[in-house]
Amino acid sequence: MFGQSKQEKNSLCSNGSYLTRTISGNMKKISSILKKFEFKDHAWIDPKKIVVSDWVRLKCMFGCEDYVCAVCPPNAPAVEDCRNFFKEYKNAIIFHFDKILDDPADQREWAKQINSKLLEAEREVFLAGYYKAFLILMSTCKICKECAKDRLQCKNPRLRRPTPEALAVDVFATARQYGFPIKVLKDYSEKINRYAFLMID
Repeated sequence: MFGQSKQEKNSLCSNGSYLTRTISGNMKKISSILKKFEFKDHAWIDPKKIVVSDWVRLKCMFGCEDYVCAVCPPNAPAVEDCRNFFKEYKNAIIFHFDKILDDPADQREWAKQINSKLLEAEREVFLAGYYKAFLILMSTCKICKECAKDRLQCKNPRLRRPTPEALAVDVFATARQYGFPIKVLKDYSEKINRYAFLMID
């Protein structure tokens, strides 16, 4: 496996059959593709263990400044459709990114850079023959200076991908079950922990 972290080792060894599946030739091929992007903290996971919860959708609808973004609700599937989506996959990778920001305004550029690199990785995996490859960004894409707010008016539809929260993923519960750090932050002086997912079959 590529740069296998402690979290990755733990997640793989927690299920013998899953460990066998992930060390197949296909997984090694994908690992070699991703290695050049230098993602430092990631793990193979079972998509069926990604936690999808209705309360996450309500959090999006009430209180999130990105609601009505072109990649967020109501421009996102129903929660039950999200659950069914994850059931269709046998393999996924969770990516962990962290950062302490000196200025909260820097978060946009940081997210844009990481999301752009993730999109490049998704494309390379797709071109390698994994036609179901689908990226779930760590945050709203930040590619455009101003979001169109309507997915039909998106200026970069080929790059448009949802966030975990847009798909009703409980990122806290999902990350913690694989040993990754995440907590509620009191202010911007604390380290941010963000997660992206790459669905692969």
